[in-house]
Amino acid sequence: MRKLLQKLLSPWVIKLANRYGTRPDSARVHDSLTALYESIRLQPGKRGQLIKLTDQYRIVVFSDQHRGDGTLKDDFVLAEPNYLAAMEYYNVHEYLYCNLGDSEELWENLVLEVINHNKATFEAEKLFLKRNAYIKLFGNHDLYWDNDPLAGFMLQRIFGQKIKVFEGIVFEIPASGRQLSLFLTHGHQGDLQSDGNWFSKWFVSTIWGPLQSFLKINPNTPAYDNQLKSAHNQFMYEWTAKQSNLALITGHTHQPVFNSLTHLERTYIRLDKARKERDQETIQKLEAALLAGNISGDTSPRLKASKNTYFNTGCCCFSDGDITGIELENGIIRLIEWKKNSTGVPQRIVLEEAAIESLLDN
Repeated sequence: MRKLLQKLLSPWVIKLANRYGTRPDSARVHDSLTALYESIRLQPGKRGQLIKLTDQYRIVVFSDQHRGDGTLKDDFVLAEPNYLAAMEYYNVHEYLYCNLGDSEELWENLVLEVINHNKATFEAEKLFLKRNAYIKLFGNHDLYWDNDPLAGFMLQRIFGQKIKVFEGIVFEIPASGRQLSLFLTHGHQGDLQSDGNWFSKWFVSTIWGPLQSFLKINPNTPAYDNQLKSAHNQFMYEWTAKQSNLALITGHTHQPVFNSLTHLERTYIRLDKARKERDQETIQKLEAALLAGNISGDTSPRLKASKNTYFNTGCCCFSDGDITGIELENGIIRLIEWKKNSTGVPQRIVLEEAAIESLLDN
C-alpha cells in the first residue's frame, strides 16, 4: 500500500514542497524573529516569557530530542542514556531547564505512542517542573503543543499538572554593569510550512508532516539538509548581528553553533592556532577528533571576525547517541556535550566556553 501511495502521491507532494517548501528566506526569517521578540517584550506571557535574572543563575538548554515510539525509526533511542544522565546532573545542581522544541517527534508518531514509550524521560523532566524550573517551547515537529485542542489535556497527563508551552523566552542578564538580552526559540521562525497562521500550522503538524514521513519524502528542513543548515544558521546570525546587546539561542538545524561559528569551524581555528604555536599535543588531539568524525557541524560563509551573538544547541538525537546543549552559569556560557566514556558511563564535556559579557556590543 505504501509503494502504491508513494507512486500516486509523491509527484504531487514534491511539487507542493518545492512551491511552498521550507527553504529559508532571509527577509521572512528576520521579520518573524523580530515579531516574536517584540511580542515577548511588549506582551510577556502571551507568546513567550520575559525573565529578569540576577548575577546568580544556572540554566541548561537542550533541543530536538525527537522522542518517538521506541522502535528502530526512533532517533532518540540511542541518546536516551546520555539524556537521562544529563537530566539527573542538572536537576541535582538546580539548573533551570529550557527545552527548545521538537522534543517529541509528532510527524512520525501519535502523541500517545510517544507518551507510552518515554515515561523515564518525562519523569526526569517532571523533577524540574516540581522545582518550578522547567520551560517548554514548541518546534515544527511538535507544533501539536501549540495548536491541538487536546494538547493541554495531554500535557497534564504527562506532567501531572497544567503547563503552558511557549514559542520563545527572553532572559535579561546583567553583565559588567550593562544588560544582555538573550532570546531563545526553536528556530523554525520564517518557515513557510510551520510558522504561519493557526490553520497552516495545524495542517503541517496533523497532515502535511506525517504524510511526507509516511511517503518517506525528505521533509526539506535544515535538520536533514546540510546546505539548508548553513543557510538557515547564516540568516539567524545576520538577524542577531543587527541587534544591540542581544544574543540568540536556537535549535532546529541539529548543528551546534557557538559564538556564531559551528563547532567544526571553531575546531579548525584552534587547530590553526596550535600549528602556529607548534603545540603538538593539541594538534594530535584535534586531528584525531577530526579524523574520527567526532566534530559536528559544517563550514559557512561567516568570517572569523563574526559578532559573537548566535548560538545553536545542536540536538539530542545524534546517530552515535551523543547529545549537545548550552549552559549558562553566573556570567559564563558553554557549549556542552554528553557522551559515554570508554566504560559506557555518560559524561559531561565542555566543548566551548566564553564570558557572557563578551556577547555585549563593544
